[in-house]
Amino acid sequence: MTAGVIEEGTFIDETAIDDALGAAATKDAGRVREILAKARELNGLEMDEVAVLSSVSDPVLLGELFAAARDVKDAIYGARLVLFAPLYVSNLCNNDCLYCAFRVKNTELKRRALTQAEIRQEVELLVDQGHKRVLLVAGESYPKQGFGYVLDSIATIYEVKRGNGEIRRVNVNVAPLTITEFKNLKGTGIGTYQLFQETYHRQTYADVHVGGKKKNYDWRVTGMHRAMEAGIDDVGIGVLFGLFDWRFEVLALMQHVRELERAYGVGPHTISMPRLEPAFGSDIAHEPPYPVSDVDFRKLVAIVRLAVPYTGMIMSTRETANIRRETFALGVSQISAGSRTNPGGYAEDEKFDTAQFQLGDHRGLDEVIRDVADLGYVPSFCTACYRLGRTGMDFMDLAKPGDIKHHCDPNALATFLEYLIDYAGEETRAVGDELITRKVGEMDEVRRAHTEKMLDQVRAGGRDVLC
Repeated sequence: MTAGVIEEGTFIDETAIDDALGAAATKDAGRVREILAKARELNGLEMDEVAVLSSVSDPVLLGELFAAARDVKDAIYGARLVLFAPLYVSNLCNNDCLYCAFRVKNTELKRRALTQAEIRQEVELLVDQGHKRVLLVAGESYPKQGFGYVLDSIATIYEVKRGNGEIRRVNVNVAPLTITEFKNLKGTGIGTYQLFQETYHRQTYADVHVGGKKKNYDWRVTGMHRAMEAGIDDVGIGVLFGLFDWRFEVLALMQHVRELERAYGVGPHTISMPRLEPAFGSDIAHEPPYPVSDVDFRKLVAIVRLAVPYTGMIMSTRETANIRRETFALGVSQISAGSRTNPGGYAEDEKFDTAQFQLGDHRGLDEVIRDVADLGYVPSFCTACYRLGRTGMDFMDLAKPGDIKHHCDPNALATFLEYLIDYAGEETRAVGDELITRKVGEMDEVRRAHTEKMLDQVRAGGRDVLC
């Protein structure tokens, strides 16, 4: 990485965003259709084009917008849905973020940092469910060993082996770091480093972050620059929709994407799409300042898919099962399942007085997988790209033209078959076997032969078969 770290988030230009949104209101149906046609070329969209799509309200045009998003999602990612689980290791925090249960002034929250033995127990439970990748999450403060606590926790997760099961990739969502700390984080073998700006609107950011290091907008928004400089080339960004106008946030998100592409030639590996949900001890979380309707939420998911076609889009269990189902076709390519947002939640179940926010989807992993397969999507536990070096620029070179699915489709089916053999209930196994047979039958002759060979290896006892 050679771009050089910047110290201020001047690439977020609020005036340009306001101008683009103001101009977009005058666009007609012909302009909308021109933009949708361009989006289908898989090269993404410019900020003014995204602004036009954000103004679409006509039901016919909205249907065409959703259809374009489905086409782009299918061209890049096909029918795969990657599954993961968040692993909250601590709810300690020094920040005072008005929307979050972990805020330092929430004296009613029961604070807890898991020991390494407790983390091991949580991982064992996740592995026994069938999970292969986790997202480590911690409040933005650590026990006495400091940031070393996170590094030790990652090592503990990777150490767990249970029969055929293990966590093959740990992604991480922790406070923004220095370059030295990012280098140490990379040395643990993580997958993606994830960091949300929460809101890109400076005044709103100042209003809702009233204490702690997180008050510093520029330190946070330039965090991905430091991560890239440290050699972490897979990063994930996101917005907490509901804090400010979603139209502004989507355009600012685009500015962040383009800045990373400009500076490093690599955009975000993932973009997360959380909406503000109720949180213990937070009035704002119960009554969002800028609530996002279900219709607008589906629309913004579709717009982000068209604007950044190569990125993985993440939908968490914040949302209900129905909303999650509706967004699969519109752009979402990764989902959490069976989640808990409180430290120790997999061993002790969900506890609202220790959790970060309220869940919308409480189903277990097997039920989610069966539902996903019933809808015709392939549940994937694949982590091959990380371990075969398909990260950063190498991943983008495959993802942007849609070639990544030639690797991902066989890997998805192989890891899905692993799950069906090792962990699935009888009903899920029947649904999954039928889906695998159908998806293999839809492949061309060469890919079908290769995929069938991989599946035969899994049936014979092989695991972690890579394409």
